[in-house]
Amino acid sequence: MSTGLNEKMLLILHVDDDRVDCMVIGRAIKKLGKNYDLKQVNSGNDALMLLRGDGPEPIKRPDIILLDLNMPMMSGLEFLNELRADPVLRSIHVCVMTTSEDASDVSGTKEMNVGGFIIKPLNTDEFDFKFQILDKYWRLNKFD
Repeated sequence: MSTGLNEKMLLILHVDDDRVDCMVIGRAIKKLGKNYDLKQVNSGNDALMLLRGDGPEPIKRPDIILLDLNMPMMSGLEFLNELRADPVLRSIHVCVMTTSEDASDVSGTKEMNVGGFIIKPLNTDEFDFKFQILDKYWRLNKFD
C-alpha cells in the first residue's frame, strides 16, 4: 500500500569504520523492505572523496548520511566540519549513529545541524527497532 509520502528511492551513505556495525546496519535497512539504496564507506576521507566525485565509482548525492563519530584519521566531527564548509555538500541531511554519549560530541553535532543523534544499540533487535523509527521519520520528510 502506498502512503503517498515521498516514495522515491532514498540513497543513504553510511560512514563507519566498524565492519560489524556496517553489516548490522545494512541488514536492518534491508529488513525494512523499503526503497533504500545503501552505500557504505569506512572513513570520512573516503566519504568526502566520493561526495566530491573523486572516488573510483560515481555516486549521486545522498539523501541521508549515517555517520559514526569515532573513526581513525578523520573523526565524524571533523567530517561534519568539512561537509558543512562545502557549499555544494552542506545541505545534505546527516544522522549521527555512534557509541559516544560524550556531551561535547552531542553539542558539537548540534552545532553542525545534524538531523539526529542516535546511540548505537547493543543488539540487533534494538537496531531493527531504531531503523523502523528512522524509516517513519525519513518517509515523512521530503528529501529534494
